[in-house]
Amino acid sequence: MGKMEEKNIIYDCSRGCTTQRAETGELLCNYKHGCCKLGDFNWMPGISDPKFSNIYEVRFKNTRKGFFENTSHQLLKTGDLVVVEAATGHDLGIITLSGPIVGRQMLRNRFDMESKELRKIYRKARPLDLEKWQEAIARENDTMIKARKIAADMGLDMKIGDVEFQGDGSKAIFYYIADERVDFRQLIKVFAEEFRIRIEMKQIGARQEAGLIGGLGVCGRSLCCSKFITNFQSISTQSARCQDLSLNPQKLAGQCGKLKCCINYEVPVYVDAHNNIPQINAPLEFMDGQAFLIKVDVLKGLMWFSYQEGSMSNMTALSVDEVRKIKAANQKGTKPATMLKDSTETGSMDFVSSIGDDSIDRFDNKRKKKRKKRKK
Repeated sequence: MGKMEEKNIIYDCSRGCTTQRAETGELLCNYKHGCCKLGDFNWMPGISDPKFSNIYEVRFKNTRKGFFENTSHQLLKTGDLVVVEAATGHDLGIITLSGPIVGRQMLRNRFDMESKELRKIYRKARPLDLEKWQEAIARENDTMIKARKIAADMGLDMKIGDVEFQGDGSKAIFYYIADERVDFRQLIKVFAEEFRIRIEMKQIGARQEAGLIGGLGVCGRSLCCSKFITNFQSISTQSARCQDLSLNPQKLAGQCGKLKCCINYEVPVYVDAHNNIPQINAPLEFMDGQAFLIKVDVLKGLMWFSYQEGSMSNMTALSVDEVRKIKAANQKGTKPATMLKDSTETGSMDFVSSIGDDSIDRFDNKRKKKRKKRKK
C-alpha cells in the first residue's frame, strides 16, 4: 500500500508542496521544503519575540512571498497551508517562516511595518479551499498558451513567461518580458473576456524569469536566482576582467542570456588583491636585458616576466615584493644582474592558458589516439 500511495503523489516544485488523493477521495496537500525556490532556513529556533509572535512569511508560486499577520491568534506553524487576505478575494499559500526570523526577512526585503499594513491570515486551508486551489492551478498552463497566442495575434512585442492564479481562482497574474514599453490595455480586455477572471500584468526581467522557471547551472547546482537571490545587481564585463576570465559570451552568460550573477561573488577579493599589485608601465631593466610583464597571478601575488616581449616561453615568476624592489632600483638608475634565480625555475608555470578551449574539435585527437592503442 505504501508504494501505491507514493505513486499517487504529485510533486509541485513551483509551490513547494505535494498533492495526493486519499482512498476516501480527500485531497491532501503537504509542504515539501526541499522543492522550495528561495528556500528559507530558520537559524533562530527556540527564540521568542512578542513583536513577531503572530507574523508569518507565506510563500505562493515560484518566488512570490509575503508577510501576513495572524490576527485571530490561531495555532499555526511552518508548513501549514493557510487562506490569506488578497487585494480582491483571498489567496492560498504555505507558511515558510515564523518567529523572530521573520523580522530579519522583513528587514532584508525592506518591509516597513509602520508604512505598510500587514494583510491578515484568515484560517487554515479547508478541503474545499484546497479543491478550488488545485482547480485554479490546473488552468494555468492552458491559460498561458492561449495568452501567448492572443498576444502574438495582436502583434505585441512581449513574451508571457508565466501565469499564476489566485487561490480562489478569481484573479490571475500574467508575468511578461518586454524590451520596450507595451500598451496592453486592449490585451487586458481580451484576456478578461476570454478567461473570465481579473487580470494583473507584471513585468519582469530576464533574470527574474530564470528565477521563476528555475533550473541547473553549469556548476551543477540550482540557479542562484531561484534559490536565494532577490535583489539583482548590475553585472559588467569589468567584473570578469578583474578576475582574468576569458571574455567569451557563451561562458559568461547564464540561462537568462545575461552575465552570470556569480561573477560578482569574488569581485571584492580580486579588487583588494589588485590593490597590492604594483603597476608596471615599462619593462624592468636588468643587466642582461629588459623583462616584459606577461602574466599576473593576482591571488598568489606572483608576476610572470619574460625577456621576449609578448612571448610565453622562458617565463620567470617574481613575487610582488621583488618587483617593487627591482622597480625602485630602476628608478634610482641601478640594474640588477638578472631576474633568473635558477635555471630550473625558468619557464615553470602552474596556470593553463585558455586558448583553444572553444575549439569544437579539441577532443578529436585524444579520441583517435585511444582508438589506435585499442587496435594494437
